[in-house]
Amino acid sequence: METHGLLTGSVNGDPAEYGSLPGRERAGAPRRKSSGRGSLSVSGPPCGAERGSDAEELYIQQAVVLIEDAVQYRSINHRVDARSLRLYRWYYSRICQWGLGLAIAVVLLLAFVERPSSLSISSDPRHRVPAWEPPCGFTESIEMLCLIVFALDLAVKGYLIGWEEFRKNKWLIAYTVVISFSVIDWVLSVSMACDEKFRVRRLLRPFFLLQNSSMMKKTLKCIKRTLPEIASVILLLALHLCLFTMIAMLLFAKSEDPKKNGEWKLHFRDLPSSLTSLLVLLTTANNPDVMNPAYSLNRAYSIFFITFSMIGTYCLMNLLTAIIYNQFRGYLLMSVQTSIIRRRLGIRAAFQVLSCQGAQQAAEDRVAVDLVLRVMFRVQMKSYYRKAITEEVQKHADVAFMDREAFRKIFDELDKDRIKEHPPLPVYNSLVLQRLQMVFSHYFITILGNVVALANVICICTILVLNAEKSTAERDSNIIETINICFILYYLFEVCVKIFAFGWKGYLSYRNNIFDCFLTFLLLVLQITIFFTHRLLNSHGDPSFEASMSLWEMVRLINMLIVFRFLRIIPDIKLMALVASTLLDLVKNLRAFAGILLVVYYVFAVFGIWLFEGAIKPPPEMSLISNTSMENITSNYSVQCGTYEQLEYWPNNFNDFAAAIILLYDVMIVNNWQAFIEVYSRHTTEWSKIYFVCWWLTSSVMWVNLFVAVILENFIYKWDRSHSCSVTDVERIRYETSVQFMFREQIQEPTEEELLCQLNRHPHLHLHW
Repeated sequence: METHGLLTGSVNGDPAEYGSLPGRERAGAPRRKSSGRGSLSVSGPPCGAERGSDAEELYIQQAVVLIEDAVQYRSINHRVDARSLRLYRWYYSRICQWGLGLAIAVVLLLAFVERPSSLSISSDPRHRVPAWEPPCGFTESIEMLCLIVFALDLAVKGYLIGWEEFRKNKWLIAYTVVISFSVIDWVLSVSMACDEKFRVRRLLRPFFLLQNSSMMKKTLKCIKRTLPEIASVILLLALHLCLFTMIAMLLFAKSEDPKKNGEWKLHFRDLPSSLTSLLVLLTTANNPDVMNPAYSLNRAYSIFFITFSMIGTYCLMNLLTAIIYNQFRGYLLMSVQTSIIRRRLGIRAAFQVLSCQGAQQAAEDRVAVDLVLRVMFRVQMKSYYRKAITEEVQKHADVAFMDREAFRKIFDELDKDRIKEHPPLPVYNSLVLQRLQMVFSHYFITILGNVVALANVICICTILVLNAEKSTAERDSNIIETINICFILYYLFEVCVKIFAFGWKGYLSYRNNIFDCFLTFLLLVLQITIFFTHRLLNSHGDPSFEASMSLWEMVRLINMLIVFRFLRIIPDIKLMALVASTLLDLVKNLRAFAGILLVVYYVFAVFGIWLFEGAIKPPPEMSLISNTSMENITSNYSVQCGTYEQLEYWPNNFNDFAAAIILLYDVMIVNNWQAFIEVYSRHTTEWSKIYFVCWWLTSSVMWVNLFVAVILENFIYKWDRSHSCSVTDVERIRYETSVQFMFREQIQEPTEEELLCQLNRHPHLHLHW
């Protein structure tokens, strides 16, 4: 009888992370004898036995999957019979993962279409036209298709790891509960003809994004472990706020003289308003407004507000940032350590599989070079890593075999920075062409191009200043058009000579050249369009001639592209190039942080719609007036300065999902966020302040500080790596910075005993000592 068991446990002790490892064996088959430190019996015939091509193919397929899991930091914990391996590789194929990602994106985007719909040009209730509402069943049908995809995803994952591991996996159990609850809520929606007020399943949709990202799970786990330390500082911050609130209420109590009650009336009338005023002052959003009434009476009152800000804003808030950075960095380092162990374990298991398959005798502990090359040919990984590893393997071709240490070292290429080698310069036979090539390939050409681009921007800026007060009819677009033609021709000349000097492949191997070339040809196309539409078709200068875009609009578009093209100087200044590459890496590799922020935004936006949809309605006379300033509104409607109504914040509301997202962003920035707190507490209840304070703590205090910590770590890593590099080296080295790379120097490599101990924990890996 053949068993297809699964591997219990995981590398990091968290069953949520599953990956791959060989696992089945034939009942009664002899196990491999101990050799050296230990040996391993994997699925298929035992080492040293007669085997057919099917068994050899299975060993190779197992090794391929193990190496792919090591590359992707997946833990080794799934079935490895031939059919399961095919299913596993199909599941992790690009098309399958893209399909799953598309389903997650679609189900999240449904919130913009569902009632209340966000499909309107403006969110301002004063002149918003009724948004298109989808018919009942439209979004529900799309959502059900996505739920079917998620159910299939759950079924495949459950099959690959097996029931024993499935019931230990909290994430997969939660996945089952969320899908089941979503289906039940979906059935209720359809049965109620889509007229229900609360769609509870909308709150659960972000879970699909969380469970599909192992890095987001790690980040969430790190945040959870960091919360106790953060809570202690927030408690100290709350104590500071309460203490100064009591002092403020005593200091600015109501007096008999109405002229001295300005501070009391505006900010410290009661406990909720006092707490709110000082909480907003903690973020400096209402400074110096909150101080002015008392400060105008006696300048000594400023001591109270300055002391509060110095202790709270500059000491405690910055202390909170330091604690978050320190604690989160430590926990993230621990999480990254488990990823490295997972990679080393996958490589170690792959070696054991291949050595078992290729050994002529059971005592041999090595693997054939040609076998490793066959495996690497089938492994799905980035081409430059495959090339580097293959080259390292071929260095052992003279001895035909690789031992365990050599096999491990070839995969060290995965941990190295990618060095981008530019193609060699083309060879010209003519001496004149060689001289020209030497001139045009010189770095001076790039410097000259930057100077010309700067001169072009200065010309545009000068003309904009001269035309600032002129109407469109008074502006002379011919002058700037002529200037632009001259500069565009130079840009085209620069592109051509660089292509001549470096060749097509060499020219396109520089990212800034691709940027230059694209914008240059786009500018050229726009300039040719202007020539045909405004010169040839309107050669007589007929003022009544109308084109799809006016001459000034097209010239404006060209000017914007020219200004954007000036960013070409960034790669030529080392510090700017370093900062720009840091930002790019944040976008590419730190998606887990953005994903968690998206989840928090989504949940708070749904709650905000439930709590505050339609709470703020403009006065009837204002709804008849569109795009009118407050001073022109009839005198029977007066508003207090600095309020939601006076600032005309009407588009910022919770009337639909898109508007809720923008309002939450405005509160996260904390500029004038007191206006939102005040208006919603006035139109609903004082308890609404809790919602906004919770959002401020989650987004501005927690997440922004986490993001600052990651930016610091990323920048310090890249600064240390490129401190001794020249500008050219910064261009050549592609620092593909992942979180694992950032902490690479602090990570401890697992020992052979630790790896074998991990392998020995699995019921289908049999180690003998």
